[in-house]
Amino acid sequence: QVQLVESGGGLVQAGGSLRLSCAASGSIISLNVLGWFRQAPGKEREFVAAINWSGGSTYADSVKGRFTISRDNAKNTVYLQMNTLKPEDTAVYYCAYKRAYVFEYESWGQGTQLTVSS
Repeated sequence: QVQLVESGGGLVQAGGSLRLSCAASGSIISLNVLGWFRQAPGKEREFVAAINWSGGSTYADSVKGRFTISRDNAKNTVYLQMNTLKPEDTAVYYCAYKRAYVFEYESWGQGTQLTVSS
């Protein structure tokens, strides 16, 4: 079992920046993928970004060039640096964990709210 705890959400003006953090603990294996997802009110949860154990990353088109995902393997922590924020980035952001060879994410955090005001 892996536990994930997000932090860093809040209220920010459009054009601003914020960094989310997610600390993982428990039965973590080294070959893993950590991801960020978000869910806006009335919408389905959507993929934002993911990073694998060696630092390879992928992004949703909607955040490419504005968001950067990174990780500190020594701290079992994943970060999401969000720049040039837009009101449509408003959502609850969740981090997720999966073993590299598993298709679906296996553990989820409780979420952290990001609100971008116009």
